[in-house]
Amino acid sequence: MSGETLAILVGGGPAPGINGVIASATIEAVNNGLRVLGIYDGYYHLSKGSTSEVTELTIDGVSRIHFTGGSILRTSRTNPAKDGASLAHCTEALASLEVRYLIAIGGDDTTYGATKIAAMTGGHIGVATVPKTIDNDLPLPDNAPTFGFETARSVGTNIIESLMEDARTTERWYLVVSMGRKSGALALGMCKAAGATLAVIPEEFTEPELDLQAVIDTLVGAVIKRKASGHAHGVAVIAEGIAERIPPEELTAGDGIARDPYGHLRLAEVPIGTVLRDGVRKRLAEVGMEVTVVTKDIGYELRCAKPVPFDVEYTRTLGYGAVRYLLAGGSGALIALSGGRVVPVSLDELLDPQTGRVRVRMVDITTESYEVARKYMIRLEPSDLVEPRLSRLAAQTSLSPNQFRAAFEHASAGMR
Repeated sequence: MSGETLAILVGGGPAPGINGVIASATIEAVNNGLRVLGIYDGYYHLSKGSTSEVTELTIDGVSRIHFTGGSILRTSRTNPAKDGASLAHCTEALASLEVRYLIAIGGDDTTYGATKIAAMTGGHIGVATVPKTIDNDLPLPDNAPTFGFETARSVGTNIIESLMEDARTTERWYLVVSMGRKSGALALGMCKAAGATLAVIPEEFTEPELDLQAVIDTLVGAVIKRKASGHAHGVAVIAEGIAERIPPEELTAGDGIARDPYGHLRLAEVPIGTVLRDGVRKRLAEVGMEVTVVTKDIGYELRCAKPVPFDVEYTRTLGYGAVRYLLAGGSGALIALSGGRVVPVSLDELLDPQTGRVRVRMVDITTESYEVARKYMIRLEPSDLVEPRLSRLAAQTSLSPNQFRAAFEHASAGMR
């Protein structure tokens, strides 16, 4: 085995625990006689055919990085499969580096790129991916979390708890926009853990195209119901993926919003918080209420946070498992854990047959886990639109009970 080379790269957005995977994979590989190369900036340089941005990793160099945030190899969102030339450059660059094994640390897009590299090399390069995303949206066995999610939820929960206290002290409402391109798992997890007033996630809306006014009225309904209970403050957590479901013309900048190399809207550039804030303010004014509404984005603060012990321990096992899988002759799988055991999941099993892309794990709103979160939220329910609750809520506004029911009935769908 002496002389064989393992390469490690990181793709997509940062997530707490990346360095834990790099460290454990490097240590296990070196202990088995492999040379280990760290490739900087994901697929970016490889897709151009360049092999200059590479460093050799050693046990001494990585032995104490597992509890640090960020990525010592940096990362990028370069899509290696965006065209045939980029994919060919990647495989040729890896071959010129005499790479026998490749570990790609990333989310759905990085995993998708790895599937293409694995297919193109025809087995000459063993490929394994390690799932990383604070969005928690990869379909792992036993509904296991993706690494980085637990740390992001913990750090985000602390931020929301501070905002809740600020909201109470200053009698205002915060609209907190959380990362989560497709899945509302992070927004829901932070809301539930902090005990925020409510969360709004894409999974709650069954229509493919989301009505912006329905989201606004869900938030306004919560403000009114909270006020009726004697509280003029609250914190709503909204998953940014809501923006992908709203027609672009309803969002400021519309068609001018940029997309990443995988074709996704750059949600950080979509002013969903501003759009919702302005919509909520307007709707509150229409019903005769004056409330201070402030927006706050939570996302970048979470991605490079120091990992909590769960993610440290989790990632060390994943990195070790990826090397053991490759050395046993495996290739083309995502490395997951089930019951404490390493479980390789075929990359083909992860693909959606209709799109050819990795399937996205959404929040299952039929579970007790969601039901508990939903039950403790302050939101309009169908029971709120019958007497005596109806009149009590309408009294907070300039609307009559019948007008209130007509205005907010669509926002009180209850448990969807």
